[in-house]
Amino acid sequence: MLGLFLCVWAGFSRPTEVGPTLPIAVWYGGGKVRAPMLDPDPHAHRDEWRSDLRQIKALGFNSVRTWVDWASAEPREGDYHLENLEQLADLAQEAGLKLIVQVYVDSAPDWVGKKYSDSRFVSISGEVMPSQAAPGYCFDHPGVHAAVLRLFSTLAERMKSKPAFIGWDLWSEPHVINWAEATYMRSAEFCFCPYTAARFRKWLQSKYGSLDALNRAWYRRFESWDEVEPNRLSTILSYTDYIDWRWFITQKISEDLRARYDAVKSVLPNAVATSHAAAPNLFTSPLDGYGNPDDWEAASKVDFWGTSIYPKHSYAVGRDPAWRGALLDFTRSATGGAFWIGELQGGFGTVALRVSSTVTAADVREWMWSALARGAKAVNVYAWYPMSSGYESGGFGLINLDGTITDRARAAGAVAKTIDANRALFVNAHPAAAEVAIVYNPLSYMVGGRQAQSDAESMPRRSMLGYYRALFPTNIPIDFVHINNIDNHYKLIIVPYPLMISENAAKAIREFVRNGGAVVAEARLAWNDEHGRAKEIIPGFGLNEVCACRETAVQMTASGKVDVIVDSGGPPSSAAAADRGAPLKFKGALYQESLAPHPGPLPAGEGGRRPGEGLIAHFSDGSPAIVTNQFGKGRIMVIGTFLGSAYETDREESLGKFIRSMLDWAGVQHPDVAPAGVEIRTLQSGGDRIV
Repeated sequence: MLGLFLCVWAGFSRPTEVGPTLPIAVWYGGGKVRAPMLDPDPHAHRDEWRSDLRQIKALGFNSVRTWVDWASAEPREGDYHLENLEQLADLAQEAGLKLIVQVYVDSAPDWVGKKYSDSRFVSISGEVMPSQAAPGYCFDHPGVHAAVLRLFSTLAERMKSKPAFIGWDLWSEPHVINWAEATYMRSAEFCFCPYTAARFRKWLQSKYGSLDALNRAWYRRFESWDEVEPNRLSTILSYTDYIDWRWFITQKISEDLRARYDAVKSVLPNAVATSHAAAPNLFTSPLDGYGNPDDWEAASKVDFWGTSIYPKHSYAVGRDPAWRGALLDFTRSATGGAFWIGELQGGFGTVALRVSSTVTAADVREWMWSALARGAKAVNVYAWYPMSSGYESGGFGLINLDGTITDRARAAGAVAKTIDANRALFVNAHPAAAEVAIVYNPLSYMVGGRQAQSDAESMPRRSMLGYYRALFPTNIPIDFVHINNIDNHYKLIIVPYPLMISENAAKAIREFVRNGGAVVAEARLAWNDEHGRAKEIIPGFGLNEVCACRETAVQMTASGKVDVIVDSGGPPSSAAAADRGAPLKFKGALYQESLAPHPGPLPAGEGGRRPGEGLIAHFSDGSPAIVTNQFGKGRIMVIGTFLGSAYETDREESLGKFIRSMLDWAGVQHPDVAPAGVEIRTLQSGGDRIV
């Protein structure tokens, strides 16, 4: 038995394993250069690199993560210069370290833009974006596409002879636009170049099959496919065109990642190939004009998908354990269990004038164990030296820029040494399966299309995070599940902010309840379908029959808050009631939706209330706020406001109690709440249990 301070996940087998190695690495590019820059004279500094690598190894790390950028690797077409990479690979082998290679194509050589003058990114307004060290050129251009993939296959050929090399990160924090921000552009969105537009048309042809079908969906009158353009406007008639455009961008990123994967795998099929997001979809939006990957889709394109994690980044107040746990559990859920930490903050952060609070040895130790406890199969600490230039100058280093070793470095090395000494235990370890899942629904961001206000991006995030935070003190395993992947693996699923869902997702929710599951859904369930069309009855798609109620009125309150009072005697109020019989009261957010009993008969054999079910809470004006119902073998709770977002914003303890009482209502087994500040997580590895 090995006792550690840890966290949670569900086991998963990847097609490519890293052998007996579980990489615990630091980012190191040779000397004090910052990614993606490279030392212009690596041979002159060979001894300095050797000394650094020996120190990294002595502290306990088993790997280093280096990088190569396209501009340095191929300064002239077909003329490859990989001296930095090859020297570091040789020195890593000498030091007894494994090597992971990060590839940057955003730092593109100038010859690409000269040869393919029409390959630059084009914004929604038609402005052409220059490449000035970044962001490079559009991958949809056939010349750029071929050149990028040649770079990857060339790198793979060079790594064939390097025994230290174990794998790749093919794309750091994927977006359509990487490492460049067009601050002079209003509402920048990419890419509207002719090549991306042509690819979008092919995507639409595959989806709709005919131009007539597209015209019906978009309410347009196109006479040829050449007339079809990506959406640029907010119109009152339809925003299905906008939804299609955003889904195309998300899927394009995943497909582009797969193209890189295939290029290296065709040469080195046994080397692990990974990629990592800047943050999981819990904290990002598919509406981002620079493009964001879908974690579930991206994870299916590589051997290991992962994330960056910067709990203090450049903020005066760092993120708390619940935020960190949600980030890690979301990534774990999207990957099916085994994931990589592509970047973990190694030192205090800077962005221009912003400087974070101090990063301590205890921080780094706790952050590493939090990831490992949820099943991470690699941790890459960013970075060995602090950033030597740029707007992050001086930040994020594990050691000092003058080379002195810090307590942070010693603490990280000690964790690395423990993992490496017990690698068989940790390579095979997996957390307990979760009985509770919070639904991630990318469609929830699409309500209103381009007309949506800022809440379109913040409400889904706050809603998911609020439920996770309220349940966090129970120490139960919690998954996030994509709305397209709902099944009866769980006892309880929570569907926050469910304003837009697909017909297939509605059917899955219905079947989940019918087969014995418990569902908690918030206000205006299935208000819109996946095309942005309103349903005649809300909850839509017949889910009003499942919950035996329907919306009769909805309003936004002046304060943005609404009082909810739980009626005495009805579950789950009995589990969450305040002391001395006082009614439980808390605030919801944004909407007050009145839920009246369903006026017609329930489907034969599927309805029928249990004692205590029906109306269990009301708003301050007396209108019904929360309704529960039995349907088939399961049960559903519909809430006429947004409790997840309310809890994330206000942390109201009475609301936290109510959310935690949903576990008892759904029959979820859970331990007693741990003492304040104590997080308990377990891993199972064969016959061993790690706590």
